[in-house]
Amino acid sequence: MPRADFYLIDKPRFREDPLLLVCELAKRAFAAQQPTLILARSQDEAEAIDGRLWDFDDDAFIPHQIAGDDDDAMTPVLIVPPGIAAEDRALVVNLRDDCAPGLFERVLEVVPADEAARGGSRERWKTYKAAGFEIAKHDM
Repeated sequence: MPRADFYLIDKPRFREDPLLLVCELAKRAFAAQQPTLILARSQDEAEAIDGRLWDFDDDAFIPHQIAGDDDDAMTPVLIVPPGIAAEDRALVVNLRDDCAPGLFERVLEVVPADEAARGGSRERWKTYKAAGFEIAKHDM
């Protein structure tokens, strides 16, 4: 059964730097040897995640790149801006307003701290639940 995990940004360190949570999720996925797609909202966000993955943890090295070249299939963490196609992977970190597209076993939804920005997350929760996903919520 596919699974959707919703990570609600709550702790001050994630409120101040929401991309830190994305990096922590990517770090966990890489440690578990789980090839991962990060679906960014924009090219700017993809570039910000790319930069943040280099410097968020001095002890972590997470091989990653922005999707769009011949090395995509070999890169453990692939950051996908809108308009770029990428092959499906078992794990997806979704930052977009819509449900993650494609075939996957697990999706990690990062939910903003701002209550006004959480509406789309509620709709995605309902959509995943209706599609038969196992759902979990984590306060971060």
